Amino acid sequence: MILRLLGRRLAALPLMILGITLLVFLVLQAAPGDQASTALGEGASEAAKQQYRQDNGLNDPLFVQYFRFLGRLLQLDLGVTTPPSKSVASMIASAFPLTLQLTFLGVIIAVVLSLVFGIIGALYRDKWQDQLVRIFSIAAIATPSFWLGILLIQWFALGDNPLFPSGGIATPESGFGGWLNSMALPALALGIPVSASLIRVVRTSMVEELDRDYVRTAIGNGVPYREVVSRNVLRNALVTPVTVLGLRIGYLLGGAVVIEMIFALPGMGQLILNGITNLDVNLVQGVVLTISVTFVLVNIVVDLLYLLINPRIRTV
Repeated sequence: MILRLLGRRLAALPLMILGITLLVFLVLQAAPGDQASTALGEGASEAAKQQYRQDNGLNDPLFVQYFRFLGRLLQLDLGVTTPPSKSVASMIASAFPLTLQLTFLGVIIAVVLSLVFGIIGALYRDKWQDQLVRIFSIAAIATPSFWLGILLIQWFALGDNPLFPSGGIATPESGFGGWLNSMALPALALGIPVSASLIRVVRTSMVEELDRDYVRTAIGNGVPYREVVSRNVLRNALVTPVTVLGLRIGYLLGGAVVIEMIFALPGMGQLILNGITNLDVNLVQGVVLTISVTFVLVNIVVDLLYLLINPRIRTV
């Protein structure tokens, strides 16, 4: 069943990527601005601009430009940036690992917080513990990541004895501890708002499972309550949260781009900001395509995890 699902997802992957490339290409082609003016400068003559458009195929019909773009993409060639010319692929290869690291830490924080608070809210439903969990989740879901990031900088990175750096990434000489120290505040700013929605999902799923007949039957047969919760209830209750987490990965990737700019991290956020500022179509296309394809691949992994967590699906 797992291999069959993986085969279906991988078979559909080229069509999804093709759709992503078409959408990104059309949106950027419709964006205001002139690539020739951006590359040569506003002071360039009209003849020079026209020659640039001719040399780079900008006068060709859109479908010709699109298929030329696809041809380069199949060779993993994302083009070069506007002067100074640099390989877009090499820039993304340098920046993307940092974005993945930040996203991964944000996922870890979101999952840990949602499991801890969601389980507490379900086990102590309608008691003061559950009320505190509700207050936290409502406050967190109403807090934008960028604003939370600014607050975390003010609280923990400023003053006479800052606990964390206010921005930048630690040098390799700092080791794992230095890296984690520099990534702590950005990861918290990214993960806490996402955990808020997951907390509600985990709590609701846990409450539904706790009210099922098999729980009462197991407890009536002498199975310890803690064992029923840890072995049966929790596993069954994780099916829906895992699905929701897969959908939130896109938010985490997009949020990482914003958080990187706040904390001055040299990731994909810096690249896309430079691309938009300079009207660098190749750079923006490369960043958006990379993030979009990553989101699609992550959701394939989430589908497989869903299958592993819920054995009943394997028999369907």
